[in-house]
Amino acid sequence: MTTPFVHDVPASRVVFGNGRLADVGAELERLGCSRAMLVSGGPEAQYADRIDVQLGSRIVARFTDVVMHVPVPVARQAIVRASEYEVDVVIALGGGSSTGMAKAVALETGLPILAIPTTYAGSEMTSIWGLTENNRKTTGRDPRVLPRTVIYDPELTLTLPADISAASGMNALAHLVEGLYAPGVSPISAMQAREGVRALAASLPRVVANPDDLEARGDALYGAGLAGWTLGTTGMGVHHKICHVLGGAYNLPHAPMHSAVLPYATAFNGAAAPEAMAAIVSALNDAGLPATDAASGIWDLARAIGSPTCLVDVGFAPESIAEATAVIVAGQPVNPRVVDEHGVAALLAAACAGARPEATA
Repeated sequence: MTTPFVHDVPASRVVFGNGRLADVGAELERLGCSRAMLVSGGPEAQYADRIDVQLGSRIVARFTDVVMHVPVPVARQAIVRASEYEVDVVIALGGGSSTGMAKAVALETGLPILAIPTTYAGSEMTSIWGLTENNRKTTGRDPRVLPRTVIYDPELTLTLPADISAASGMNALAHLVEGLYAPGVSPISAMQAREGVRALAASLPRVVANPDDLEARGDALYGAGLAGWTLGTTGMGVHHKICHVLGGAYNLPHAPMHSAVLPYATAFNGAAAPEAMAAIVSALNDAGLPATDAASGIWDLARAIGSPTCLVDVGFAPESIAEATAVIVAGQPVNPRVVDEHGVAALLAAACAGARPEATA
């Protein structure tokens, strides 16, 4: 008999396929909007210019001061810009930072978001927002920040460098891994999370080996979309709490930090979440990776694609373990294993050492 469950799915329209950037105008009309603010960072400038040409006078403002972890003062600037130009929709083009900035505007104003991701961040599929102030990152959930429409165009990821693709893909993998043992997991979300793990594990090595492989890019973006959906529907655990604390307090690069923490957070939870670990191993095997343990299999994948497996390499000082541990434990994330100071300190120490995790007992 199937275990009773609740499967609460937020509604977003997803448009997926090569060349779908050309559909931005039609999707804007579908939303009934005509005064857009385009939010994008430097790496997406060429695509932003294409949207500007496509939409013409319907772009009434642009905001390019996109900053990692969405500092509150910068978010306020974006909110003021949207008000000054009487914007009726925010177009978020780029990675998690662009989406996060658009969400800050939507949280304050209620404006709809049309998201066009160019990385594998996944936040475009969630109602989760995050803001950083005084070295502390605060996150929450609000239906107002869930993008109404998401356009996935794999062609937009072709300019994403191999190293950033690898780290961004590991960030997406973290959503899937935690989604498999999250309190909101259901048979449906577990099935889709497992498929996301398989898709990313199979595609990321191909993306890194040949960044121009459009089929591999599409497969990776498909897996990342499933990862974002999993993040938005299930909830997260100790891994994401650690990354929110480290990102806000020490301004570490978001995706590389996720990559460096994930194998050790997985090992931390290994014995407490055996079904999730078995699903991860099965998905890695289906992707052609000879994994026998979830944590070490994830570490092997990260190493194979050149993504960070050591927190020190992404800028975290081991001397800060005690300070970070206290903040993480105080947050008491919902997690399969009890989150205590001894366990978290050991997890961070292992992540700083960067060695291959031992098989789960």
